[in-house]
Order: sequence, then structure tokens, then C-alpha cells
Amino acid sequence: MPEFIPGLQLSETFYHEAVRPILDTHFPGLAYSAALVGSGSEVLGFDTPMSSDHHWGPRVLLFLNETDFAAFSQPIHDQLANELPFTFRNFPTNFTHPNPNDKGVQLLQESTTRPINHRVQVMTLQQFFKGAFALEYGQPLSATDWLTIPSQRLRAFTAGAVFHDAIGLEAIRQQFQYYPHDVWLYMLAAGWARIGQEEHFVGRTGYVGDDLGSQVIAARLVRDLMRLCFLMEKQYAPYPKWFGTAFSKLTCGERLTSIFRGVMLAESWREREQSLAQAYEAVAQMHNALGITEALPAKVSDFWGRPFKVIHGEQFASAIKARIQDEAVKRIPVDIGSIDQFSDSTDLIEHMELRGRLKVLYN
Repeated sequence: MPEFIPGLQLSETFYHEAVRPILDTHFPGLAYSAALVGSGSEVLGFDTPMSSDHHWGPRVLLFLNETDFAAFSQPIHDQLANELPFTFRNFPTNFTHPNPNDKGVQLLQESTTRPINHRVQVMTLQQFFKGAFALEYGQPLSATDWLTIPSQRLRAFTAGAVFHDAIGLEAIRQQFQYYPHDVWLYMLAAGWARIGQEEHFVGRTGYVGDDLGSQVIAARLVRDLMRLCFLMEKQYAPYPKWFGTAFSKLTCGERLTSIFRGVMLAESWREREQSLAQAYEAVAQMHNALGITEALPAKVSDFWGRPFKVIHGEQFASAIKARIQDEAVKRIPVDIGSIDQFSDSTDLIEHMELRGRLKVLYN
């Protein structure tokens, strides 16, 4: 096996040294953008040698405008298939055909015959937006559009890199760098509301001897607190495989990771509650540092006279909601938050064709 190269680095070098010379020779003056965005651990910068066992390898996305796509997409594909080297940095440039029994997975496959089944994918921005977001390219996004696009999709589009840009891809990516301000406030409020709804249950279940139930609820609260941290630092959260890895890279990651480990490893509900209290107070301090509301109490207290320590997440939710100005966001009747906040169903998050149906939840 060749020495591992991070996939994003491999892709950029592959474009400049192998793909671009062919395009410059046979399609001089053609306006296009070249990038690696969208799916793939390498796009997020989290790939490892294990990642190279599927879908990974020398690959690039080429974006053309609609007119040029009709005229040049097939000629570009064919020219590359007949001129790309068989290997690049000791990795095959040839891939297997998509495996219908394994979700269309493609593997690196050595070849010495042409045409090469390469993965330089030629597409339009319209095609990309339809597939990635179920959106019409160029149309303004509504609040419910933002709320029904999984954060992992937004991260995948804004991560990666653009290697050449003659049709304005980078300017489009900048429009997706983060949620509009009031949508962000709504999601923050929803995150705090979730905490307010369950934070006392860790103690209540433990109090009656249900330690397993207490552990499950504590784990849910840890994940909700982690999502709040992504929101507060204005970073899109990736999908579950890389959720903890990405969290560790947040500014608050190192401090809170040790606290969260204390929650997960606690042997009694009292210890669990004590670690959660530390986490609540740390995240409450982060909230106050944002300056989006008046300073709120960053110390835990009893839950309405019961001996369970909480931060009263509903108070944070109410204070944040009061700062929302966008009428479309203010009209949303419930605090369910974004798709990532109200569901962790892989099928729901992955199938973008369902996004239109989800929008009715906000009416």
C-alpha cells in the first residue's frame, strides 16, 4: 500500500499536476471551477489510512456553467479517461464501478488499459445543489430551508478546498459559511430548551434507583451541550462518526471533553450530576460571553425546590428568543430547532428529497 497522503492534499496535487494540464491543452479558455467539496472524510480533513478502503483516492470535482456542461462534459470525461496517468503518487487513478450492493461504493483498482474509470466528476452548480441540498441553485434560502438542511451537509460544502475558480464557486460557498443571525438565535434557543426539558431527570431517575435511565439521559444532555458549543462557536457539526473529533477541535473542546468524560464515567447519579453541573456552568459562561442577551445566572441551583442541580435551560431559551427580529423566524410556533436537533434518524437526514415535507413542521 502506498504511503498515506491526506486526501485533500492528494486531490489538490492531482488537479494541478495531472488534470489541469490536460484541460489547458484540450479545452483552453474554458471557464470552470475545480474543487473537492461534499461527501468524504477527506473533505473534512478527518481521513486516515482506513479511509482509503472506499471512495477515497485521486479525485476532483469540476463545475461548469449550464451551456458549457452540455457541450464539454462528455469530451472532458473522455479526454481525461484517455490521458490521465494510470497512477498518481502511487495510487491508482482508476476506480471500480459503483457497487449496487454496497451503496454505490467505488474502490481504487489498478489498471493498465484505457479508458480509465476516473473520478474527475464534471457537473453544474445546479446539479450539485439539487443533490446536496434539494435546492434550486441561485434561489434565496428561507429560514425553514436553513433549518431543514443537515449541518453535516453544510459543513461538507464549506469545508474542503477550491483549487481553481473561474465561475465563482468560492463566493457561493461564502454565502453558506454560517446560519443567518436569527436562525442561529432560534437554534440556540431550541438547544437550551432541550436542556431545560430533561436536565432534572438525571437526578430524578437516579433518585428512584434507575441508574441506567440516568446514564441514558445524561448522555443525551452531553450531546445537546456539545451541539450548543458548535452553535456558540459558529461551527457546523459533522455527522456522528466525526462528531467527537470535531468537538475536540473547538476552542472549548479540551476543557469540556474532560468534564463530559466525568459525566459518562460516573458510577453514581450524584457524581454524574456533579460533572453535569460543571458542564452547565461552563456552557452558561460561554453564552454570557456571546453578549446576545443580558448576563444570565451561570451557577446551578435546585430544580424548583427539589434536590436536583440544574442551570434552568428554559431561562436561556426565553432570553434568546426575545432577541429574534426576523418575523419569519418569530412565527415558528415550537422550539424543535433544526433537523439535527429534533432527529438523529440517518434516513431522515440523508434523504434530501424529504426536506420539503419537513418544512411543514415549522408552519
